[in-house]
Amino acid sequence: MNTPLSWIKDYVPGLSCTPQEYSDRMTLSGTKVESYEELSKNLEKIVVGKVLSVEKHPDADKLTICQVDVGDHTVQIVTGAPNIHVGDSGMMVPVVLSGGKVAGGHDDGPRPEDGIRIKAGKLRGVESDGMMCSIEELGSDRNAYRDAPESGIYIFGEEMINEYDLKPGDDAIKALGMDDVVFDYEITSNRVDCYSVIGIAREAAATFDQKFVMPNIKSSGNSEDAHDYIKVRVEDPDLCPRYIARVVKNIRFAPSPEWLQKRLRNSGIRPINNLVDITNFVMEEFGQPMHAYDYDDLAGHEIVVKCAKDGDSFVTLDGQERKLDGRTLMINDAEKPVGIAGIMGGQNSMITDHVHTVLFEAANFNGVNIRRSAQKIGMRTDASSIFEKGLDPENALLAINRACELVEELQCGEVVGGMVDVYVGAEPQKRIAFEPERINALLGLDVSVEEMKKTFSKLELGFDESTNEVLVPSFRRDLECTADLAEEVLRFYGYDKIEDTLPVGESTNGRYPFKLLVDQAVREVAEFSGFSHAFTYAFESPKAFDKLLIPADSELRKAIVISNPLGEDFSIMRTQTLNAMMTALSLNYNRRNKDVMLYDMANIYLAKELPLKELPDEREQLTLGAYGQYADFYVMKGVVEEIFERLGLRDKIHYDKDCDRPYLHPGRKADVVYDGKVFGFLGEVHPDVSESYGFKEGVRVYVAVLDMPMLTELASFDRIYENIIKYPANIRDISMLVPKELPVGKLEDVIEEKGGHILDEYHLFDIYEGEQVAEGHKSVAYNLSFRAKDRTLTNEEVDAVMEKIIAGLRELGAELRS
Repeated sequence: MNTPLSWIKDYVPGLSCTPQEYSDRMTLSGTKVESYEELSKNLEKIVVGKVLSVEKHPDADKLTICQVDVGDHTVQIVTGAPNIHVGDSGMMVPVVLSGGKVAGGHDDGPRPEDGIRIKAGKLRGVESDGMMCSIEELGSDRNAYRDAPESGIYIFGEEMINEYDLKPGDDAIKALGMDDVVFDYEITSNRVDCYSVIGIAREAAATFDQKFVMPNIKSSGNSEDAHDYIKVRVEDPDLCPRYIARVVKNIRFAPSPEWLQKRLRNSGIRPINNLVDITNFVMEEFGQPMHAYDYDDLAGHEIVVKCAKDGDSFVTLDGQERKLDGRTLMINDAEKPVGIAGIMGGQNSMITDHVHTVLFEAANFNGVNIRRSAQKIGMRTDASSIFEKGLDPENALLAINRACELVEELQCGEVVGGMVDVYVGAEPQKRIAFEPERINALLGLDVSVEEMKKTFSKLELGFDESTNEVLVPSFRRDLECTADLAEEVLRFYGYDKIEDTLPVGESTNGRYPFKLLVDQAVREVAEFSGFSHAFTYAFESPKAFDKLLIPADSELRKAIVISNPLGEDFSIMRTQTLNAMMTALSLNYNRRNKDVMLYDMANIYLAKELPLKELPDEREQLTLGAYGQYADFYVMKGVVEEIFERLGLRDKIHYDKDCDRPYLHPGRKADVVYDGKVFGFLGEVHPDVSESYGFKEGVRVYVAVLDMPMLTELASFDRIYENIIKYPANIRDISMLVPKELPVGKLEDVIEEKGGHILDEYHLFDIYEGEQVAEGHKSVAYNLSFRAKDRTLTNEEVDAVMEKIIAGLRELGAELRS
């Protein structure tokens, strides 16, 4: 919503402030100003000049020498403007004097941020003092000024000269309406009244404690009766609570007066002609869209408001054929549809220059229906964007009377007396109980009753002393309850006056749910280990299964299909997270990021049966992915073990290398097993899979996936303190030959089991293959530490345990080395 400050002052005549002050105070009172533009920025010393004479330049065919009266003196200006010819005189033009500034730029080209300073000088040897300006050089464009030439100096028209009684030396910027400030607001959808200049003016009057002056709309119309010209029938009153029609005959097209063009220009609307400008002006002023029909083209001189039939089509003003359904409200004449209610008129009702009589329409439509219809036909207009928010039915009467008043004032036509007003009836005035104590409790303030009532009065809210109720005017559609009244009090009392107070209420033991604590702990481990958080999509392409070499009969391929996908690449709900992680890693690889480590915590969606009869199982998965110099199998293994340790799962994790994961390298993969259950997997991505995601041959990509619900079920943050054992440790080393294919994890299982409660810790310190080791074997060496909490262990006690450990290792095929 854009409004010029000068237009606001029409209704708030006492308003006096700087643009920044206006912006700040309006924003603090709830009407947020996004930005503002001073139209006269970078325009200095620009006056009205009268061309006294034009002569040919002696040394340039395309230059002329002009003598220009600028009020208190005459200046000589050399120009190459194609619309200034030898012998021209008497024309009025904008002139920037020497030392002044213009915005600069031509057409839609870029303009200097600080404008262009104009200095006296010579052009082809002839003195030139100042410059005559085009409309583009003043920061505007010729679309906003109908009489601006396509190329050349702007020449003031007779109408503007007469309306402002322009004389040489007058302020040209003021005459052109550029001495204004345009504010851009962010209006919330519930404040539909503020989608109008009058609505903004009401807010400004309340904000600055000034009087709001509503336009005094004069009665209009001749002695005839509109009922003799037009009939209106509304068949769907729920969708059209009010429809008003007025008739204007003897239409006379002409340019609008300068004051009206200026209002529209500064609001960002191009002036066209008096009839179109009136409807645009009223829409901006009252926020009420209006439409005009050629009366002579309305069959039977009748308007019928009813819904279309399913499958109907209609050609709108823009020439597009629109498909309709049974809930699309249409404006019809006696034979055919002529407009889509609240959205756009039909091509068959277009106003042409040959129109003699027009029918003005101002209506009120069901906002929800307008929004759905606009969405259905794929068309959203300025009118529909306002109607869909739910307008005040009383506003339609004010707007159409204002339009007819302007028709007479601008001598655009002859208004027929009376109107056809089909109205289901005014809504009962809304009443809200006045509860000052509750308002103060909601706000945490102590605002007096008198101050609250004063605020209500500024906002044109009434008050019934007998019932102690606030009376809400029809244009405030947003006020429904005491909380809404509290907001009105607060925004004018001042958000900056709220003091710090302690919260009032029952005390609670606030903390994160256990699941979130687990998630947080896992994230911390991943991030402290150097992984960055990636965010991925839950929707993906069925092609992902082939890229990951997932077999055709795999359960993972039983994915939920999206009924209205954005496209093939987002057509199913994912059943695994590897595709998303590989895609993210590939994106980084293609952008030449050398060493990348990412993690993601996201859901997979496993259907219990297809087609769906109940909600799928949504399981959160932690996915780690990495490539580069810091990534290898053991880094992934270390991060996984750190996660289990952080969650209090201190028992030994097992790794099953015989896992069935086709997307992993056959010799560098393992399932993560804890307490006999598979919690996930880790390993190097299969080279064929890596290549399908764009990684070059030789680049190793590593991944790990853990099932978060399984981790959460067993996780514990309880920690039991144990005193440091004060008795010395008994250290033993053991070295053995074992079959090469035997995992050291199985050796460690035996060591833990046989070591019993006196085994304090153990460390693998050597693995060797090569000379002096039999083929097919490897040498493995451990350091074992034994310690008791209550005594010093004897060598005999440790020897007995060591014999058990050695016996257990021999059962696995281990041979003790000397």
